[in-house]
Amino acid sequence: MNFTIQNVLIATVNDYATVDVQVVDGAIAAIAPRLEVVGTAINGENKLLLPGFFNAHTHSSEMWQRGIIPPLPLELWLAQLYDFAPLDTEKVYLSALGTAVETLLSGGTSVVDHLILIPGKELETIASAVRAYKEVGIRAFVSPLIQDESLTAGIPSGETTALTHKPYFRSTAATLELIEEAVRQFHRPDESVSILVAPTGIQLCSDALFQGCIELSNQYNLCRHSHLLETKAQEKLAQEKYGCTAVEHLNRIGYLSDRTTLAHCIHLTNTDIAILAETQSTVVHNPLSNLRIGSGIAPILKYRQAGVNVTFGCDGASSNDSQDLLEAIKIGSILHNVTDLDYQHWITPRQAVEMASHGGAKGLNMANELGSLTVGKKADLVMYDLTSLSLLPRTDPIGLLILGRPTNAIESVWVSGKQIVADGKVTTINVDDLRQQLFQHSQWDTKRKSETVAQIEAHYRWVMGLNLEVR
Repeated sequence: MNFTIQNVLIATVNDYATVDVQVVDGAIAAIAPRLEVVGTAINGENKLLLPGFFNAHTHSSEMWQRGIIPPLPLELWLAQLYDFAPLDTEKVYLSALGTAVETLLSGGTSVVDHLILIPGKELETIASAVRAYKEVGIRAFVSPLIQDESLTAGIPSGETTALTHKPYFRSTAATLELIEEAVRQFHRPDESVSILVAPTGIQLCSDALFQGCIELSNQYNLCRHSHLLETKAQEKLAQEKYGCTAVEHLNRIGYLSDRTTLAHCIHLTNTDIAILAETQSTVVHNPLSNLRIGSGIAPILKYRQAGVNVTFGCDGASSNDSQDLLEAIKIGSILHNVTDLDYQHWITPRQAVEMASHGGAKGLNMANELGSLTVGKKADLVMYDLTSLSLLPRTDPIGLLILGRPTNAIESVWVSGKQIVADGKVTTINVDDLRQQLFQHSQWDTKRKSETVAQIEAHYRWVMGLNLEVR
């Protein structure tokens, strides 16, 4: 569909301009005042047009456990998560739909889904998520979460043999074969679905798995994704495993690159930060989950000053309990005002928009195609209604959007020029039906207990130097 948005507000270098935006064959064809109408005319008066944001790290199927996991650090939180993970591909499909809808309605046009796989149904899991994302029409970077070590291997030993690690149920070679098959079946960038290699992190992955992912990445031109140094426990574990930091080790084996995105990155040294800058790796900042599970505050201002590319993610909907991207961007911007007294380093609303759009595109090797309102780039666009109550009274539009609490402010969303949100509603699927399905496939639940947490909590508290009494 070709169309022309008329009299819409866009951001310029230091101000705003009212322009027309022509979209032809899914790409931005022209940006200027008073253009000839091509295709359908769309009224952009009193509206703000921005490039679509990236929800650059999430786990869609965690939606089934949002609001129920108690206050726990990551290592124990994961035990809760996996003890009650859905083993039903229909639930995977529904939660991917929900993740896509919530991302779209908070300014995102792209989602990086670090997808948790159902054992024995791995390809079916991927197929279910891909089907959902295609139906909604969001741009999806499906990143099957893989590991080759058991959950307890992610906890430092503390020079004790108190924990024994069961062998992982699937071999490293079989895991790599699985990802290669997923690439063959589902990697369709021209159809807005890409597969990434995505080992979960140093805590549960061998060097052989990382090396295999590097080879697949090089062979098929795939981007790379991983968690990195989310917790103090992982910092301790890296020293136990490698005798150096996790960043130094990943650099040595060649995993870091200009198409590598790394979620969290909280516990890094200055040397680590320099390595990320040198390798042009991207940090995905997940401020809400970092706070929710007590992991810490990532030194985002240091990263930016060092020249590291930074973008934002919601993280999974049970470590954040939401997929509101604007909320993550707001917290991820202003949280750091308490970490540096020099306010000239603080993140401005315009810088936050740049991080959420161009920063995400750069990390996924798509900065030439996405991430800004530029002639020739794909028309992944979001139009905000500046008469929405939450964006009034009139001051600075981007300041209102990023620093406020916008509700019902999304008017339209396009991905590759296809409109998938109109008048604030997703048009490609029946959202009322999705709500009913999510309700019917779940139940109120407040008193469940995790057997795995009970088994490992005492060791975790000991190795982390906490009071040994367990509730």
